[in-house]
This record gives sequence, C-alpha cells and structure tokens, in this order.
Amino acid sequence: MAALRSFLFNILFYLWTALVLILCLPFLLLPYAATYWFGRIWVRGTLFLLRHLTGLTHRVVGQEHARRGQAIYAAKHQSAWDTLIFALYLNKPAYVLKRELLYLPLFGAFLLKAGHIAVDRTGRATALKRMLRTAKARRAQRRDILIFPEGTRVAPGQHKPYQPGVAALYGALDLPVVPVALNSGLFWSRRSFTKKPGVITLEFLPAIPPGLNRRAFMAELEKKLEGASQRLADSPNS
Repeated sequence: MAALRSFLFNILFYLWTALVLILCLPFLLLPYAATYWFGRIWVRGTLFLLRHLTGLTHRVVGQEHARRGQAIYAAKHQSAWDTLIFALYLNKPAYVLKRELLYLPLFGAFLLKAGHIAVDRTGRATALKRMLRTAKARRAQRRDILIFPEGTRVAPGQHKPYQPGVAALYGALDLPVVPVALNSGLFWSRRSFTKKPGVITLEFLPAIPPGLNRRAFMAELEKKLEGASQRLADSPNS
C-alpha cells in the first residue's frame, strides 16, 4: 500500500510541478520576490500531496532560533524533502546548490531567477570566490543563506566531512550560523521510492555567533549539528 501511495504521489507531484512551471512563466519577467511567492505555493501543494497520499507530515522545533535577523543556516541533508521546506520558514533563502541544477529545462531558469548560489564543484578556489561574491550580494538583499555543509544527501546516523564552503561563508559574511538538524531520511530516503508515513522533525538549534576562528567554528557546528541529528535519528518522536 505504501508503494502504491508513493507511486500516486510521484505522478501527481510531476503533474503539479509542470502546471506550476507553466503558470509561473510570466513571473520570470518580475523581480525574484514574485518567483519566490509562487515557489511557496508549489511547496505547499507538494506538502499537501505528501500528507494526503503518503501520510508524511512534519513538525518544527526551536523556531525561536530562526527569523531573528539575517543568518546563514547550515542544515543536514538526508532527503529531497529538505530542499523544499526551508522556503516556508526562512526569509527568501538563497540556497547554495550545485551548478548542474541550473541546466534543468525550465526549472533551472526559475532557480536562477530566484537568486540561488550555484557552485561549480570542480572549480575549487575559483568556484569558492564566485560563491562568496554571490553570497555577499544576497546578504546585501537582507536574505537568509542556506547551505548543506556535507554537500550531498547523507543517510540518518551517517556523517561525511563538511565541505569548506560553510566555513568560507561564515568567515566572509560576518553573520551568525544557525545549525538545523532533521530526520527526513527516516521517511523519504535518498535511494528509496517509497515515502513512509510519519512526522519529520526539523529542529533549529541556537546560533553560533560570528567571530570564531575557522577551527573553533567547524568544531562547534559539527558538534551541535551531528549531536542533534543523531538524537532525532535515534528517537524520532522525542
């Protein structure tokens, strides 16, 4: 039954996405805020389908740590769900994402219009400098910035080395970093077609203030983020 519900979700999700992209085409001529407004409608529609077709919902913990002025949000990444949800809880967040996504037909045009921060993962130092230039422009727009420090989806309970981008942003932007733990991979994993019913927990943790040296910052971020994410993986209903 779960597989059938997931199949129906996938069909309706792609139809819903195609409809939104077509209806939103004129918004490409408007400022990025208009694109974000329509994007939130797309996200809410997707969450509606998840709830009613697969029984998958979510809850937010520690929301008092979000929306307290501009910040960098450093989140665990376990599922495609993670790429959706932050548009609803942050201030028009600029996602740090791989450049290849901009080449997706039509969808890539909306990512570009929304002002996300594309990174060439093969570009090394040049790519890092370009990322920081774009990030500073987003800071000037008073937008939040979202980055997945591990750079890819990682299963619950597992850990990959943090990429240098998060430390570079922290050092260059003089903004607090809010770690964000989650357990979405327990219900919608990277390589699984089936979406399991349940409640995903998204937890905003206390911010790390600017001013730490690189080593101290990375140690503090990893300690907070990995500890909270492991707790959510071990006790999803806590």
